[in-house]
Amino acid sequence: MENLPGFAFLVLKDTLEKKGVLEQIKAKLRAEVFNALDDPNEQRPALSHENFLINELIREYLEFNKYKYTASVLTAECGQPEVPLDREFLVKELNIVEAPNTRSVPLLYGVIAQLLHANDEKFPRASSLQFSKWTLSKAANQRNQMGS
Repeated sequence: MENLPGFAFLVLKDTLEKKGVLEQIKAKLRAEVFNALDDPNEQRPALSHENFLINELIREYLEFNKYKYTASVLTAECGQPEVPLDREFLVKELNIVEAPNTRSVPLLYGVIAQLLHANDEKFPRASSLQFSKWTLSKAANQRNQMGS
């Protein structure tokens, strides 16, 4: 009977891991620790226009993949506004031409796919083009499931 508390802990830990909750708890704890340690009086360096746009692309990617605690730490740490930039603004600002199959995924997926495709034209590699198509279709399916 004296091992019961340890056994109960292991069962609880295993249950939380199987449900995928343990990693969320760890991420939430890290985000809360960061927020507690973050000094609001500490001056952050001004964000360059490029860094601001890059942070927005990363935030969109993180939120799409449900890395919400990572996204919240990014936002707090770099000083991005709480409200994300409008996607259409990013598209225009970055001169991105979106294909119909990339509108349902983060812009970063489309940028990477375009870069991989451009590299294929210079240095043919069948695997990278297949990877980009697979990634875009997988990401589009994930976004469609989120909307359901």
